[in-house]
Parts: sequence; C-alpha cells; structure tokens
Amino acid sequence: MGIIWTILIGFIVGIVAKFLMPGRDPAGFIITVLIGIVGSVVATYLGRALGFYQVGESAGFIAAVLGAIILLFIYRMVTGRKA
Repeated sequence: MGIIWTILIGFIVGIVAKFLMPGRDPAGFIITVLIGIVGSVVATYLGRALGFYQVGESAGFIAAVLGAIILLFIYRMVTGRKA
C-alpha cells in the first residue's frame, strides 16, 4: 500500500510542481505528472536512506514537491540544450 500512496502523492505533487515552476515547460502534463511521481519516489527512498522516514512511510508532501521541482529543473536543463 505504501507504493500506491507514494504514486498518489506524486501525482498531486507533479501538478503542484507544474504550477510552482515559472517559465515555459517543454514537457506536457503527463510528463510533468510522471516527474512528480518519480520525485515523490526519490524523496521517499532518499528520506529513508537519511533516516527521515521509516520503512513503510512515504515522503511528506513538502519533500515530494521539492524532489519534483528539482527533477523538473533538471529535465528543463536537459531538454533546453537539445532544442
């Protein structure tokens, strides 16, 4: 059930990150939501590795948003150089 909760938080986080990051987004809505999900998963496992979360706990909303914003920024940097 923990991974499902992480994916749900990631979906919401992707939407929030899309609105918090100013500027033109090279990705569509689906890619941004997927980045939010990955950001939430990364924040969960990084938080567990650093001892912030116990096994079975997902990342908090703020940590997931920060993870998604960082991933979205990296994504924009990578795709911006190709164009």
